[in-house]
Amino acid sequence: MMAGEFGVGVGEHAVPEGAGAADPPQCGIVLADRRRCAEASADGAPVNLCTTHLLVAYDWMAREVGVTDVLPDPCLACGSRVGVSYPSGTICARCEWRVGDIPDLAVADLGVDVVYYLRYRDQIKIGTSANPRVRVASLPHDEVLAFERGDRLLEQRRHVQFAAHRFPGTEWFAVHDALLEHIAALSAGVSDPWAQYDRWVSRQVALRS
Repeated sequence: MMAGEFGVGVGEHAVPEGAGAADPPQCGIVLADRRRCAEASADGAPVNLCTTHLLVAYDWMAREVGVTDVLPDPCLACGSRVGVSYPSGTICARCEWRVGDIPDLAVADLGVDVVYYLRYRDQIKIGTSANPRVRVASLPHDEVLAFERGDRLLEQRRHVQFAAHRFPGTEWFAVHDALLEHIAALSAGVSDPWAQYDRWVSRQVALRS
């Protein structure tokens, strides 16, 4: 908002003639037809502007400094969820990656191999996938316990490591202390395994780009 767009008087909490001392100050904007805005200043505002003109000022400044908000999806480059929106587009607030620069197809085709640990009732499945969202959705489970970066070779090592508790001919294991300790180590400091996986994908995208 330019000072000349609405006129003068902004910043002075003057009480109009005839107004009571308890009345809120009048908006300080003078309109294009030289009439003063008849609305009262917004309660608690740092300048004497009504709510409407505060929003006009906000929109004007947002064009210059951007509006910070949550991204609809994690940044494909760094995994951050915070973005800054401008009229020309949205960028990541952390790394300034422009949202939409990478075609969706490129991300969809990008795989990150993981070993996953699922709990279903009193059993735990150890499997592997380059697309765990699709794979996990197809399996019966109560909870995703953890992810571990690795492919089928690592999965086979885990199967051997916990073979004493494996149900024959399956990838399901009985719950036991050694397996729970391993899962606890993988999930230490991780509040959401899916958010961790999204960060791995984001880093992979950034490296490829």
